Amino acid sequence: MLISELDTWTFTEKLASKEPVPGGGGVAALVGALGAALGSMVGSLTVGKKKYEIYENEILNAMAEMDSLRASLLHMIDGDAAAFIPLAKAYSIPKDDPARAETMEKALNTACSVPMEIMRTAAHAVELLRVFAEKGSVMALSDVGVGAACCKTAIQSASLNVFINTKAMADREKAMAIEAEADAIIDKYCALADTIYADVVARLRKKG
Repeated sequence: MLISELDTWTFTEKLASKEPVPGGGGVAALVGALGAALGSMVGSLTVGKKKYEIYENEILNAMAEMDSLRASLLHMIDGDAAAFIPLAKAYSIPKDDPARAETMEKALNTACSVPMEIMRTAAHAVELLRVFAEKGSVMALSDVGVGAACCKTAIQSASLNVFINTKAMADREKAMAIEAEADAIIDKYCALADTIYADVVARLRKKG
């Protein structure tokens, strides 16, 4: 059975154990998927309402995109686990084995690829959450804020799985390029998530 198909109880039991997967990368993907699902939920509570009919097509398009992002993030739970396997094997190769360095470098690149994609996908979800925050049902406004918080967490969490691997890469130029993209996503989209969250809080606490 795929990790993404486990029930919540079993997933967290495996996470709490000493099994190598799921780990932080899988959690990042799951949290991002939850954030995306909340965006779609807000859309579902918005479409068909006369008050929001002027935004109907935009909301429907955003929902379709968000549903795709959620599916991608769920697949990345298993993708991250699969990407970790070659790295775990590489670390077990004796240090005096001449093939170790090349095998390790390839495995580190593979291990970086999924968390980077989690970051990109969660960043896209943050952009869509802004649409739901501005044009979605006010009855589900708090859920937009939760979604933004989840996607920010996904970005930050996935970045840690990037940086732990780029740190060990021999190709420093490539490592720095990967880190630069990760930093750019963090700077732009964590700030946007914070803005969405702050706006939600302000609107929820506004009197009258």
